[in-house]
Amino acid sequence: MSVTFPSVAISPAQSFDNTTLPAPATTPKAWSKTNKIWHTRKKTEDSTSRTISRRSSQTLIETLDNDLSPPWPRDWRAYRALLGGFLLMFNSWGLVNAFGTFQSFYRTHLLMTTDTKLITLLGATQCFFTLIVSFAMGRLLDAGLHRYLAAAGASITTLGMFMLSLTAGKGGINQGNYIQIWLTQGLCIGLGMACVFVYSSQVVACWFPKRRSLAIGISASGASIAGLVYPLSLKFLLPTHSFPTAVRLVSIITAFTSLLSFFCAVPNPAHPTRKPATYRALSVWLDTSAFRNRAYVFFTASVCLIFLGFYPLFFNLEDWAQDRHIGHKEDVTGGTGVSGQASQGLRTFWLLAIMNACSFTGRISAAWLGDRFGAILVHASATSIACALVLVLWVLASSLASALPFCVLFGAVSGAVIALPPACVASLLPRHEMHRLGQWTGMMYTIVAPFALVGPVVGGAIAERYGYLPLQIYCGCCFAAAASCMGVSAWFAAKQLRERQGRGRSGSAGIREKGSAFSSGTITPVPPPQLPPMPVPLPVGVRVAEV
Repeated sequence: MSVTFPSVAISPAQSFDNTTLPAPATTPKAWSKTNKIWHTRKKTEDSTSRTISRRSSQTLIETLDNDLSPPWPRDWRAYRALLGGFLLMFNSWGLVNAFGTFQSFYRTHLLMTTDTKLITLLGATQCFFTLIVSFAMGRLLDAGLHRYLAAAGASITTLGMFMLSLTAGKGGINQGNYIQIWLTQGLCIGLGMACVFVYSSQVVACWFPKRRSLAIGISASGASIAGLVYPLSLKFLLPTHSFPTAVRLVSIITAFTSLLSFFCAVPNPAHPTRKPATYRALSVWLDTSAFRNRAYVFFTASVCLIFLGFYPLFFNLEDWAQDRHIGHKEDVTGGTGVSGQASQGLRTFWLLAIMNACSFTGRISAAWLGDRFGAILVHASATSIACALVLVLWVLASSLASALPFCVLFGAVSGAVIALPPACVASLLPRHEMHRLGQWTGMMYTIVAPFALVGPVVGGAIAERYGYLPLQIYCGCCFAAAASCMGVSAWFAAKQLRERQGRGRSGSAGIREKGSAFSSGTITPVPPPQLPPMPVPLPVGVRVAEV
């Protein structure tokens, strides 16, 4: 039997499905059209096959990494980097946690006649400059420029601390220069902290793929320890030394820990980097794909709301305790080295110290839970608990016995609230896109920066004009709105994870046996898609005999 056309006969071995390709033609023009259609479809199927193969490879590599790599790295350099990340956070966000002590001294001695809102603006400016340039720092980290940023951050932060000691004359009452303090503590130290803030979480995230949240939590606990070390150092130095001398002595701690962090914070050499051809293009600094990720968008909104209500609580805690006669501020005669008459009761400084100490345990425990139940889910739960503590325990606290439980519990929860955002951003990225971690984290903090600037100023203005109850309600409402946005983010993140797993299953169907990726211990390759053979034209007038 043969298939015969007016001018061409094709044997069954050369036949093809007429539903897939058009019927063969006899003219050269028609044959050219048939060839073009065939090549177009072949190119499309090849592209589809490569896409499926790429997705299958990514899924397979991530599965192999998760199954074969140890839970904790066996390379000593990973734990050296963990110490480096701890010290980087010690000298970045730790100085922000210590600002409450500076603010208290400024109000009562160094800047007594300065408006309270302007004093609060010093700490808000420090937060703002730490966060506003994070998008650029994150992109430079992704490009592999971490050593330059670590060196710049250590130098600028140490310089700013030493220069702060020159802004207060001899440290007497009203001898502080507000503009100089703003330039040194707000601008200079803020920019120095910005160089290493994002780096502190990224350097440990690339070493601990299976314990990423816990490693970032340990690194972030450096801010809690700094929130104890710096205030305690100042409190014990100020009664016997002037403010300039006390700040110079504290600056030695900053210089030593910054130098040690430079040598310890070395990222994983296997971590991929993205070096752009030019740094002038906007697309290099702004990754618009992040804003098409709805989980990322809602999570960034929740962090903005957190910063609106978080630091007003920390910055005003001592003043609230003194106003409610729960404790007293230490009476230090400015810069003479002589203590004044101490009041009876607990010093309000210890409430802030207790809160910072408890945040250490909260950061570690929340990070440990984040590796098991999901960082965003744990973060949303911690933010909801923080809202309840503020609106119930803090509002009802009227004595030392009721204020201490609030400081302990909120301190533990606040550690999770402020430390988990980098781990949450890392959880939104697939393993093969982890090279975007620095940029996505930096962009999030850059968006948060205006809210970090406005939040403490608004909180201070509310407390000064309306009292502390409206401030407590304001902080609680910020936490409630943040928890709601975080819940929506967690829902979108779970949906995206299911979609990725579905694509991985469909793309790697050929490498699984009986529905399991490794059920038989062997991998069966996916057969390439089969196309019908391309029709070959025969000379006009030639007929193929029956085969």
